[in-house]
Amino acid sequence: MKFLSYILSPIFVFSFTLLLIIFHPFQWLSFNLFGQKGHAKVVAALNYCLVKSMLIIGVTVRVINKHKIPENTSIIFVANHQAIADIPPIGWYFRKYNPKFVAKIELGKGAPSVSYNLKKGGAALIDRNDSKQSISELIKFGKRINKNKWSGVIFPEGTRSKDGVPKRFATSGLKVITKFNKDGYIVPLTINNSWQIFKYGKFPLGIGNPITITAHKPIKIDSLPFDELLEKTESVIKEHIK
Repeated sequence: MKFLSYILSPIFVFSFTLLLIIFHPFQWLSFNLFGQKGHAKVVAALNYCLVKSMLIIGVTVRVINKHKIPENTSIIFVANHQAIADIPPIGWYFRKYNPKFVAKIELGKGAPSVSYNLKKGGAALIDRNDSKQSISELIKFGKRINKNKWSGVIFPEGTRSKDGVPKRFATSGLKVITKFNKDGYIVPLTINNSWQIFKYGKFPLGIGNPITITAHKPIKIDSLPFDELLEKTESVIKEHIK
């Protein structure tokens, strides 16, 4: 299996990168001609293509959602984080809720499609070495998703778990966002198995590892004090990590 991964990995990396390059000018055109709504449709199409490109390395994505996610209100998707492969499926399968990500500021430049989407699409770009900038950006982000009835996506671990074992959830980012979205909901997401794509490191990639994303019951933000809200969210996510 590992021998096969040496053959398939370069094909996948090439295809993934090519999609990012191809979609970059389409994002620019859609944003400048049709505004944020047109841009969001192109980003959704990009995410769909990126998800399907993972089939090259035998990676399928299954989303389990047995609960109705409220509409016409802000949603905060809170998830564990295992790999970069977590992002396109969330962007595609939850596109109805206009997901906007909290990301590190370094991603705001130099990455085709990714940087443009983060800067123009409504994301929060935070400098993890500058708490003042991070808080200011998260305040603006919280207000933005509340005003537009978008969803925010945050990985409270702060960084990817390279072996699937979750790290402790940080409180500050989620606390700021929920402060400005009391009328919204948190939807906990459990991501399983995406870390195995990078189980050998950056190359070769792990192949044939299906990813599962489970959406749990939405929690009304103002139904609990923040500490209890965080504990409940973190517990339900980690209980379902396999």
